[in-house]
Amino acid sequence: MDFKHIEAFVWVAEVESFRIAAEKLHTTQPAISQRIAALESSLSVRLFERSARGIKLTEKGQELLSHARRIIDMRTEMLTAARQASPIRGLFRLGVAETLVHTWLPELLERLHQRHPALVVELQVDTSHVLRSQLFSHQIDLAMLVGTSQDPREHSLHLWDYSLAWIASPSLRLHGRTVKAGELAAYPIITYPPASVPHHAVKRILQDAGIKEPRLYGSASLSTIVHMARHGMGPCVIAPAVIAEELAQGKLCILRTDTTLPDIDFHACWLDTPDSHTALTVARLAQEIARKAGARDNQG
Repeated sequence: MDFKHIEAFVWVAEVESFRIAAEKLHTTQPAISQRIAALESSLSVRLFERSARGIKLTEKGQELLSHARRIIDMRTEMLTAARQASPIRGLFRLGVAETLVHTWLPELLERLHQRHPALVVELQVDTSHVLRSQLFSHQIDLAMLVGTSQDPREHSLHLWDYSLAWIASPSLRLHGRTVKAGELAAYPIITYPPASVPHHAVKRILQDAGIKEPRLYGSASLSTIVHMARHGMGPCVIAPAVIAEELAQGKLCILRTDTTLPDIDFHACWLDTPDSHTALTVARLAQEIARKAGARDNQG
């Protein structure tokens, strides 16, 4: 058996596509088909059922997949032990929620460059909902987002929890006293997009206070949220950690309210694939940096 045949088998089984497997292995779809055919011939078994609806593992293919994955893992461990230089190299597609862009992501990218100069990071910034979809469609290799899923294929490390707060421009004259939910609802509330934890929490708080149809402006862009709040369009709900400069300069103020907002919990999430050791390495470094940054913020 050729190792490339085993590698092709694992990738095709993982992504259920000869075309996507070819892209991951930087080769052509016919080459992947030839490798699978050669492996089936050498093992004298059929690994995949092919139909108009796509491909799926045969019963024997499912049985042999765990063996193939162990071979891949053993090869990776051997290469790691043999190389004195960093084995982390190539293109790595990192998906990040924007909150982290405004906190410790620059430090992570700098540390990755120092430790693994041969690793090329391609950055994708989007909402947690979109990032998780991209992760499961293999468009990104690691997603740093809010929450985790129940899918058994997903692996994760907890990064840090960020508190949320009601924030407003001093021009609204809501700071320096306790503000009730009803007074906040006199303005449009600016926060994260509708599918997010903060958006759901704010809507529930206002509805519990008797505001049947609160005006919520949801945006996936934190810079847009901050810009609208600074111009006095209304209070916003956002993590204070991302607007430390605006708070220090007095351009925005944290409000005292009679409401309780949830924290947003960030995790690094990845899928178990033949090259997931890179994702685990990046996730562990992100966890280290996130916790140090969070401890500094708490001390401040």
